[in-house]
Amino acid sequence: MAGPAPEAARGGSPVVLGAALLGFFLISLDALIVTVALPDIGRSLGGGMSGLQWVVDGYTLIFAALMLSAGALSDRIGARQAYGGGLVLFGLASAACGLAPGLGVLVAARLVQGGAAAVMMPASLALVRQGFPDQAERARAIAVWTVGGAVAVAAGPVLGGALTASAGWRWIFFVNLPAGLLALALLTRVPASPRLPSRLDAVGQLMAVVAMGALTYGVIEGGAEGFGRPFVVVSLLVAAAAAAAFLAAQAKGSHPMLPLPLFRSRVVAVSLVVGFMLNAAYYGGVFIFSLYLQQERGQSPLHAGLMFIPMTALVAVVNLASAKLASLFGPRVPMVAGQLTGAAGLLALLTITAHTNVWVVAALMVPVGLGGALTVPALISMLLDAVPADRAGTASAVLNTGRQVGGAIAVAVFGALLAGADTFLAGMRWSMLIAAAGLVLTAGATLTLQPDGRRGAEA
Repeated sequence: MAGPAPEAARGGSPVVLGAALLGFFLISLDALIVTVALPDIGRSLGGGMSGLQWVVDGYTLIFAALMLSAGALSDRIGARQAYGGGLVLFGLASAACGLAPGLGVLVAARLVQGGAAAVMMPASLALVRQGFPDQAERARAIAVWTVGGAVAVAAGPVLGGALTASAGWRWIFFVNLPAGLLALALLTRVPASPRLPSRLDAVGQLMAVVAMGALTYGVIEGGAEGFGRPFVVVSLLVAAAAAAAFLAAQAKGSHPMLPLPLFRSRVVAVSLVVGFMLNAAYYGGVFIFSLYLQQERGQSPLHAGLMFIPMTALVAVVNLASAKLASLFGPRVPMVAGQLTGAAGLLALLTITAHTNVWVVAALMVPVGLGGALTVPALISMLLDAVPADRAGTASAVLNTGRQVGGAIAVAVFGALLAGADTFLAGMRWSMLIAAAGLVLTAGATLTLQPDGRRGAEA
């Protein structure tokens, strides 16, 4: 078994942080960069609303479904080793996406990308946890780590629009290759991570994939074809049965991929629902407004991408401010403030019409981005402080599974609402209202924690 990293013994390692940050950048970028390119992908490869939803959800679905096993894998073979393997697979899948001759191949390559991202995410955060043993240093490192995602969030729509308009949509995937090579180069300077005893749960993993896949398929196809169609009903029933089998496997299995006793901690339970709703609101919103700006307002991919700049421009700064607020007042303050800010922004977006000035629309999206940026660093720090160090990979996988499921379900549900409504604007308004209500509810759940965020950690 490998010993602790020398840098970790002496203090935080900037090389570890740089490698982890680049991976988080790539994972976040590929969740968003594709949204602005969806109309061009549809024109190039064919497929209606349901096909475009699968281009987005093919990535996030497998990302979420494999995350828990990936967390155990990170613990078992070591975070550095898992992270390196995930980076290589992610690069190969990105090249396959860029070369895809048809929509089916593109979706399949996106599934592989999502699997690679699932391996990278918990390993990335576990690297930070191992490389920064001091709690205060770790909180600052996590805030910097989130900047990787924040920059990707800011750059994704703009870069996607610019590449689609200038070089074609295929380049939104090829752009991953140089960043991945740089992350691998940094990783060669990171010592091997310790390996921890952790077994993979094959039954639980299979049931998780079936449940999430069947649910997403049922919602997407139900929106396109009608929820009364037999194949949609069967799909939703399969999802329910697989979810029940998954929970039974976790309760009775000797080595569950999702240790249910984790949820005796209110911190873990609240973190999961908050993470779910944040991604549902944010990624679902980006999906809808990418379509709104191009299909309803006739904006080019580049102009549509530019409309997201006000929403994302201050995200990195607010990430760092969140860590400072959490250190002064505890994580509950920035988390509640962030969720309510996001909800206010979503409610403001209910007022837009087909003729609202596009820059007014861009301004109204700003609180949604700032709310997430204020919440996420405090959320991650609170969770990692509440679990033992040797389960950092599993805990981070639980949180990020919840977040990715939120994003995937939001794209499926919001797409179904768009397809089923009389007008695009009606479907959009129902989507924003649902997302705002969810954030208000999760802000209330956050208030049930003690000010330091520890309530229930010992339960």
